Amino acid sequence: MKENHFRSLVKGASWRAVGTMDTIFLSFIFTGKIFTAVKIGGVELFTKIFLFYLHERVWMRLSFGTEQVVESGNLITRDKHYRSLIKGVSWRIVGSIDTFWIALFVNHASPTATQTAFSIAATEVITKVGLFWLHERVWMKVKWGAKPIEVTETKSVESNEVKSTARVTEDKF
Repeated sequence: MKENHFRSLVKGASWRAVGTMDTIFLSFIFTGKIFTAVKIGGVELFTKIFLFYLHERVWMRLSFGTEQVVESGNLITRDKHYRSLIKGVSWRIVGSIDTFWIALFVNHASPTATQTAFSIAATEVITKVGLFWLHERVWMKVKWGAKPIEVTETKSVESNEVKSTARVTEDKF
C-alpha cells in the first residue's frame, strides 16, 4: 500500500491530537501548573506535526519489516507488528528530544526546569510508544488515502514461465 501526502498529513494530525493530550497531562503532573502544561503542549502541537510528517515519509521509503501479499489481484504491502514497534521507538527518540527542549524553554524560569523537562520527556518514552503502536494499528485498518498496487500475472505457454507486473492503481477517493 502506498500513502498519498494528504493521508500522511491527516494521520499526523490525528496522532498529534493524542500526543498533545498526553504531553499536557504529563506536563501538568510534573510542573503542577496547568498554564505551563498547556503552553508546552501548544508549542509542540506545531513542531511535532511537521516532524511527524517527515518521519512518516522517511518510513514509507523503507521496506524493513514489511510483507507483500496479493489480495483480490492487488499487491498489498503490510507492516509487521515489530515494524510498528521500531517505528514508534524511532519516532519517540525524535519526539522526546523535541519535548525536552520545548519544556525547558517554556519552563526556563523554574529552578528545576532541566529536571522537569527531562522527567516529562523520559515519561513520554513509556506512554507514547504504547499510544503510537495503537495509533499505527488503527491506521492500518483505514483504507482512505492508501493506493493499492495491482498485480497481473501472465504465463508463457512455451517456457511455462510466470511473469508478474505491478502498478499503483489510480486514486478512487
